[in-house]
Amino acid sequence: MATKIGFLSFGHWMDAPGSKVRTASDVLHQAIDLAVGAEEVGIDGAYFRVHHYAQQHSAPFPLLSAIGARTSRIELGTGVIDMRYENPLYMAEDAAVADLISDGRLQLGVSRGSPEPVIAGYRAFGHIPDEGDPDGADMARHATDVFLRAIGGAGVANPDPRRSHSLDPQPVQPQSPGLRDRIWWGAGSRKTAVWAAEQGMNLMSSTLLTEDTGVELGDAQAEQIRMFRSAWEVAGHTRTPRVSVSRSIIPIIDDESRRYFGVRAQAEAVDQVGYIDVGEIARFGRSYIGEPDALVEQLQRDAAVQEADTVLVTVPNALGVDFNLRQLEVIARDIRPALG
Repeated sequence: MATKIGFLSFGHWMDAPGSKVRTASDVLHQAIDLAVGAEEVGIDGAYFRVHHYAQQHSAPFPLLSAIGARTSRIELGTGVIDMRYENPLYMAEDAAVADLISDGRLQLGVSRGSPEPVIAGYRAFGHIPDEGDPDGADMARHATDVFLRAIGGAGVANPDPRRSHSLDPQPVQPQSPGLRDRIWWGAGSRKTAVWAAEQGMNLMSSTLLTEDTGVELGDAQAEQIRMFRSAWEVAGHTRTPRVSVSRSIIPIIDDESRRYFGVRAQAEAVDQVGYIDVGEIARFGRSYIGEPDALVEQLQRDAAVQEADTVLVTVPNALGVDFNLRQLEVIARDIRPALG
């Protein structure tokens, strides 16, 4: 049962009627303000989606560092960093710096990433997968392995004997103790959840799965979580892993929330099945929209919410900081009991 609750922002901005987030500057400054306010109302985590070539959050570490300098308790995370785009050693340095600034509050979600608005955009970043790796999945896993070893203190470069007293391979600097245990893999299937457990990473499961077994998302994710924990035990890891699921939760608490979301409550109260990429069928989770008391009852029936220790609530960031803080305050105060 969930013990922590965070928010997850995609960081959309658009110069359009109704949007309170018109520019990239708006979305970054408001993200900081939302995290500061969320900490004050009792939310445990501020997580940000990472998307390239889109008007959304992209480069997470400057933002996470800025939030870390303005807060003292709230966890700071991503959901997720597409490792096909990353130089893993440079990322290890960035991650350690952000973690040290926040005094060890970083919770990084990484993965292969999701469909994007360009074709193989990671190639323009200088990352070219092998011929037998058409979507870069193997490249992402290799980059993740290098990143994990780097933040774990492994030597990655041979020393220059003219400038070093050591003959051992040298690690990147700085190092942030404990960061290795706070890396999550965004798993879209049962198979990748088992792989994440074998690698000793925490499990992050989104509002969709890239497979459909014919059961509701909550039930499918609950099975995924159980398989993850079983594989973790078999692998012999000594610490207890963490597991998060993401949910769209919109309490109807005033005229504004009713105007924006009231008419959508019934239509979005069931899962959807569709395609997110060519030939890749997926199950998309329902939205939880309604009066707080009704949401409590519904979330108590969500098997994955009850299995996970962390729930990430996706926020409509384009509606601005004030709207989302009112929502998060009600979730922390009135809906949290349903999450444990």
